[in-house]
Amino acid sequence: MRKLSFSQFSKGVVTTALSLLLTAGVAKSFANNDLPDLGTAAVNTFSLEKEMVYGDAYMRVIRSSAPVISDPVLNQYLSELGNKLVAHATGVKTPFYFFLLRNDEINAFAFFGGHVGVHTGLFLHADTESELASVLAHEITHVTQRHLARSLEAQDKSSTATIVGMLGAILLTIAAPQAGMAALATTQALSTQARINFTRLHEREADRIGMQILADAGFDPNGASDFFQKLAIRYRFTSTPPQMLLTHPLPESRITDARNRAAQYPNRYIPDQLNYQLAKARIQVRFSSYSDQAAISLFEKQLKKKNYTFKSAALYGKALALFRTKKFEESEAIIDELLENDRNNLFYIDTKTDLLAQRDDYETAIELLKHHHRLKPTSLVIAANLANIYVEADQPRNAIPLLEDLIFLDRQNVLPYQIMTQAYRKLGNKALEHYSNAEAMALSANYDGAIDQLNYAYRHSEGQTLQIARIEARIRQFRQAKRSLDALQ
Repeated sequence: MRKLSFSQFSKGVVTTALSLLLTAGVAKSFANNDLPDLGTAAVNTFSLEKEMVYGDAYMRVIRSSAPVISDPVLNQYLSELGNKLVAHATGVKTPFYFFLLRNDEINAFAFFGGHVGVHTGLFLHADTESELASVLAHEITHVTQRHLARSLEAQDKSSTATIVGMLGAILLTIAAPQAGMAALATTQALSTQARINFTRLHEREADRIGMQILADAGFDPNGASDFFQKLAIRYRFTSTPPQMLLTHPLPESRITDARNRAAQYPNRYIPDQLNYQLAKARIQVRFSSYSDQAAISLFEKQLKKKNYTFKSAALYGKALALFRTKKFEESEAIIDELLENDRNNLFYIDTKTDLLAQRDDYETAIELLKHHHRLKPTSLVIAANLANIYVEADQPRNAIPLLEDLIFLDRQNVLPYQIMTQAYRKLGNKALEHYSNAEAMALSANYDGAIDQLNYAYRHSEGQTLQIARIEARIRQFRQAKRSLDALQ
């Protein structure tokens, strides 16, 4: 799907914010894994309902200050991979939400409400899906074991004010790093060594339980030790290790423990997955720092030397690189060949749609996507592409039911609201154009902007009693949400 215009954000903001969030993991309830008794104050202080509120607030601020990727193909791939792991976790009490950040740093993090963020840098450095899955399983365990709540409890077992200050500092750090770090320093209640020990305990726990999830979900348990070893070798002599190693220390004992734990599982061959290599190629071309020529050369060298896991992934990467350099005919020839052998692959379908749209062949694109929508009616990739093509083809009315379904399935996804805003603009429906834009703004914590948009929607709704009532109710909700967000800071 061709990218819509999304805001560009500072890499420095997200790095500082995420390194702080990573030190603990996050959200949910204790699982029965013989955990040490770390107290129950956090359980009493942070109900699941409260964790969901904090998680939603943090996610909205992250969308406003970090390069969150709205790529349907990558988002669907990551969500399916993450949920496959979650299905084998214990203590899952809330939904999980996986999202990507455009950042070449090797990093991942988790926080309240089952939110798990992944840097694109992980794809650039993980050779197999099992390596990537090992990192996700680790972060999922931070969530299910409620490590953030337990860390906050350790700060001060009796002072709610300290815990609230800690949460406010974390939120402030996301939005304003320097002020946030200063605020955080004033809320620390335990010694540095005690905090380090507590974090190390969480890391060992996440490694142990995460590997069990990894193996139970059908991945190679050696993925964790392989990835650890790779990081250790790559950054052994560097003075600036990646954020993951700053917040997830990697002593030799941790690598040894991971290797020993993996050896306890039955030895079986687990092949890598094509879709992982396709996702990696897509990130290398579209969401990395590679230049145009570097992207093309990367895949041409792979194909020439046959240095690939899947030839089709190398061809796909080359097709994307050719598309990027506007060599559309060469790109389409490759994509057509790939589709001939794998007609239902979402990566290929998405790129074929981009190629058809590029030459304004909307009719063919619509027929292609309608066919696949009948086969996969809940696919984010197919529905988002079809809705976007309808809007580009000046058929916005056909896009709206698809977008309403996408919003129903995932209310945290900004993309359907953005496409819907365009659809109502083409229809000349100013009220619903502003209303949709308000929802998109609210998802990025821009409640003032969202309320302004709703006021515009109100002015264009004269005589529409139900619509006016709906707008008024939403304004009240956004005002309350803004007050709640301000209170966290």
